[in-house]
Amino acid sequence: MNRITLCMIVKNEETTLESCLSGIAPFVDEIIIIDTGSIDRTKEIALNFTDKVYDYAWANDFAAARNYSISKATNEYILVLDSDEVVEQINIGSIKLSLEQHPKKIGRLLRINEFTREGISHKYIERVNRLFSKKHYHYEGIIHEQLVPAIATKPNATEYNTTEPKSANTPQHSETVLNEDNTYHIPLTVRHSGYEGDLAQRKKKTERNISLLKNALQQHPNDPYLLYQLGKSYYMEEDYANAREFFGQALYADLDPRLEYVQDMVESYGYSLINTEQYETALQLLNIYDEFSHSADFIFLIALILMNNGRFQEAIQEFQKAAKKPECKMEGVNSYLAFYNIGVIYECLGDLENAKKSYKNCKNYEAAAMRLSKI
Repeated sequence: MNRITLCMIVKNEETTLESCLSGIAPFVDEIIIIDTGSIDRTKEIALNFTDKVYDYAWANDFAAARNYSISKATNEYILVLDSDEVVEQINIGSIKLSLEQHPKKIGRLLRINEFTREGISHKYIERVNRLFSKKHYHYEGIIHEQLVPAIATKPNATEYNTTEPKSANTPQHSETVLNEDNTYHIPLTVRHSGYEGDLAQRKKKTERNISLLKNALQQHPNDPYLLYQLGKSYYMEEDYANAREFFGQALYADLDPRLEYVQDMVESYGYSLINTEQYETALQLLNIYDEFSHSADFIFLIALILMNNGRFQEAIQEFQKAAKKPECKMEGVNSYLAFYNIGVIYECLGDLENAKKSYKNCKNYEAAAMRLSKI
């Protein structure tokens, strides 16, 4: 059966690397660790799991580092993890069987992102591209590197499909694939802690990304994907004014609304408008409602926009629609967060009975319990 090599690039990851490798090492056939300049115990920890630990001179190019790691693999099939991802569930037998069934496709694992903002815990669930044949795919892009066909020239970013968190204060990542026909889901779930940290900690990461993205944008000034990622970097810094500007520039392009990065950009743009109190401007997203109304996360955003514009009855209807959707990416938008906002509206309107009913629908949501105690 097909053998799998785990490929990782690391730097100063002593606090997370052992947990990551302990969880995945029993299930892979080879581990390649590329260290880009650690000065802590990262390499010492890595050597407890593999003797294939290599130094790599960092050159501000993530794709180059990823491809270097792949070049060291002796197996065809590559699994990529980051050190802040820990295995929750895995069925390696099914994964290897899937390689037989989908030898030229990209496997997408399930990633659970957990982070805290302003004392409130959030959970965001997404699929990301991590298992592939090195004969068929490699990485491109100095920042937010993308898997592309190995025989392809550098792609136009609008052809790519990425997954991103959908709410204010949510993080970003770099997973891309040509289209859904190239991918399949694998039975691997990881818990990701990399988006945790206060604003100062997050800025340390985003400042580097912003510099690299601006350099890339000088070469490709009209690339909507680069504009999108630059907007997301400012979004992570909670610089919503700059985020709004770069998202707005990208949205002038002729974009395919089916692409996941476009869907996220629309929603992130909407939250940027809300966070900069551009409530009336945000109503323009109603013009593209039909294209994105399949998403509970988008409908929830529209409800917030209507709510902030004082269109309360319409907002209630949209929150109710979101609550009927079976799936969402940001935890709560199709359940307790939708009901909580309905309760807030009813309470503001003086309809305390309906407010109580809505808060009770929130189950164990602490904010709803607080509102109930005050009514």
